[in-house]
Amino acid sequence: MQNSLPLQAVYRLIALCLIALSLSLATGCNRETREDDRDAETLYAEAQQALNNRNFEQAIRLYRNLTTRFPFGRHAEQAQLDMAYAYHRARQPEQALTTLDRFIRTYPTHPNVDYAWYLKGLVHYDQAMGSLRRIFPGQIVDRDQDSARRAFNDFQELTRRYPESRYVGDARQRMVFLRNVMAEHEIVIGEYYFRRSAYVAAINRARFVIENYPNAPANVDALDLLERSFARLGLDELAVDTREVLEYNFADLANRPPERRSLWQRLWPFD
Repeated sequence: MQNSLPLQAVYRLIALCLIALSLSLATGCNRETREDDRDAETLYAEAQQALNNRNFEQAIRLYRNLTTRFPFGRHAEQAQLDMAYAYHRARQPEQALTTLDRFIRTYPTHPNVDYAWYLKGLVHYDQAMGSLRRIFPGQIVDRDQDSARRAFNDFQELTRRYPESRYVGDARQRMVFLRNVMAEHEIVIGEYYFRRSAYVAAINRARFVIENYPNAPANVDALDLLERSFARLGLDELAVDTREVLEYNFADLANRPPERRSLWQRLWPFD
């Protein structure tokens, strides 16, 4: 019993702990209150500053705080678009797409909804291209084409709905590039079938390119693949007809030496 604290001392110790806890909570509440005192304009300005400084995670947090506390008004509307861009730059494509889809559904007549469609296309575009575009451009056609198709559809929807949008010019160039990539992808698969003597499958791929991707550079390869596949199947008349079509439409390409330009130069026909 001699080693035990007096009961009165125990009470004092408990009281001191409670006071310390109260002070800690009060400090936290005061800090939170100060943060909550910020109005929508202040929060938006801070988020924009974070975005401009490439501090995307902080920008996302501030935009989310703004849209939660002030769900209505011009700042909240624009914050959703800016937050989607921050998600995109932070390499969080799913969150960016979810935010953009919500914005398009909620504000279909917003003056910047064309940008939402454009940014949605960019997110899918970057998913399709990835870092291979900069490091291994020859491998672009080997990537999953689902994102490329979605990007193409997003850009197409932008050009259809908002033909006067300032983003249409860039979107159309990207659509041409995506068309070329998807066409080249079909030829890669067609050649794979050809090497394995699956000539009917190769013919189907070549026809798909000709029917669905007009004016793509891969049309030359598609006709060449058709001719060789017909010849292997003993369909000599079809092979001759295909060769004539190839020479008539692409006389300058049909008999030239193998393509010397890189695949990237073939797919991206812009300066």
